[in-house]
Amino acid sequence: MRTTTAKNRSVSRGQLVALADAAEEFSVSVKTIRRRIADGTVTGYRVGRLIRVDLDELRERLAIAIPSARP
Repeated sequence: MRTTTAKNRSVSRGQLVALADAAEEFSVSVKTIRRRIADGTVTGYRVGRLIRVDLDELRERLAIAIPSARP
């Protein structure tokens, strides 16, 4: 398991991808991904000058099931 030096948070074994790739995967804009990083919903990881996000974390935190009214 790797750790980041900035805030000593551990990175899961998920795949870190560019914001553009993550946005495409979830059919949202890069701006939406940046907003979720800013509000703390999703963790952003700085790799040099680039920002990456964990796809597994995005799936957990962005893809929320909508309960059905029918049983």
